[in-house]
Amino acid sequence: MKTLTLSALTVALAGFCQASVADTLRMECPVSPGGKEYCKYIKDRFEKQTQHQLEFIEFPSGSDEKLALLQQLFAANDEKAVDVFETDSIWIGLLDKQTLDLTDAMGADKEKFFPGPWQNNSVNGRLKAVPGYIDTGVLFYRKDLLEKYQEQPPKTWPELTRIATKIQAAERNEGKKNFWGLVFQGKSYEGLTCNALEWVNSWGGGTFIDEKGNITINNPKAAQALDMAKGWIGTIAPKGVLGYKEEESRSVFQNGDALFMRNWPYAYQLSQADDSPLKGKVGVTALPVGPEGKGATALGGWHWSVNGNTKNPQAAIELVKILTDNDSQKTRLKILGHAPTRVALYDDKEVQTLAPHLTMFRDIFAQAVPRPATVTKAQYPRVSNAIFNVTFSVLNGKEDGKKAVADLEKRLTRTKASGWR
Repeated sequence: MKTLTLSALTVALAGFCQASVADTLRMECPVSPGGKEYCKYIKDRFEKQTQHQLEFIEFPSGSDEKLALLQQLFAANDEKAVDVFETDSIWIGLLDKQTLDLTDAMGADKEKFFPGPWQNNSVNGRLKAVPGYIDTGVLFYRKDLLEKYQEQPPKTWPELTRIATKIQAAERNEGKKNFWGLVFQGKSYEGLTCNALEWVNSWGGGTFIDEKGNITINNPKAAQALDMAKGWIGTIAPKGVLGYKEEESRSVFQNGDALFMRNWPYAYQLSQADDSPLKGKVGVTALPVGPEGKGATALGGWHWSVNGNTKNPQAAIELVKILTDNDSQKTRLKILGHAPTRVALYDDKEVQTLAPHLTMFRDIFAQAVPRPATVTKAQYPRVSNAIFNVTFSVLNGKEDGKKAVADLEKRLTRTKASGWR
């Protein structure tokens, strides 16, 4: 009878233990063009590097709908629903108690990431999510059309309005009856809060709620900014923009039916695809400034979190490490067009060749204005709901800016009640 040596027995037992703890993790797969290709890349790496298997689930694409579903899953203590998922920048404090503390596992990587997202993802000094990709609002424009009509990218909102009006009229005179000057995210949802923040803050109207928790929205400059945006609807922006999210805006722009588009950086790479009608024709610049020369861009981005109830925390952490390392972020940029959160990648020659526009984004990222999520804590969803609903009421013509900022102040005051908590 053959016997095992002690060392051989140890190896055999180790292999048995590894196999016995192998399990299947469930990860959110991004719902966007190229999402399945990216997730296959992650699956291949994860399953090769660990003893675990990986399955994918999809959440709603809308930020508010996804948050509602996540909260339902957490309330039900359903640890099997999802192990690793993407967290919006504004959810970190809200989901603090539902997410795994990643400080010990990944805290040493802090200096490798942009400081803003890392700080955003830390609650009471504990890391609750790892930056997946960074976003800010930017202005896309048709380089070929600005050259055709001898115009430069606008520096101010009045310049944007003038140029959009001029080129829209000229293009329609040439037969492009569905051509518009500007598209953005005008639907009543979180994306409109971002747009409104950019308009109001660049106009000198503040951030709705300041860093001390004071409600500041009821002021003339904020009202003027909202009235400016109202004036675009039906003139340089289609009335249908009131139903646009990111992808609807991109579709109109990428089909060649708009001059300017406010969107997130991911749209650039998609506009340069081989099958894009606009390949080689798209430029990117910072959003226009207000009358006082101030620019503003909403801080966005998504981050990888681990369900605090996961049955496989170590495997989930290994998955997050893969999702956020250099290779994965570079692959995500290639496939999805998402800007990396690791600073070193902006000096990577392959990244610079693939996306030379990121050199400019690097500076824009440093000027981003956060939404009032941290200070309002768990009440931020109600705060944002009030912001985008009131802004929508201005865009659809139900009220003017002056009345809207007064109404919004009343709504936010009721939400604050005895304090932000």
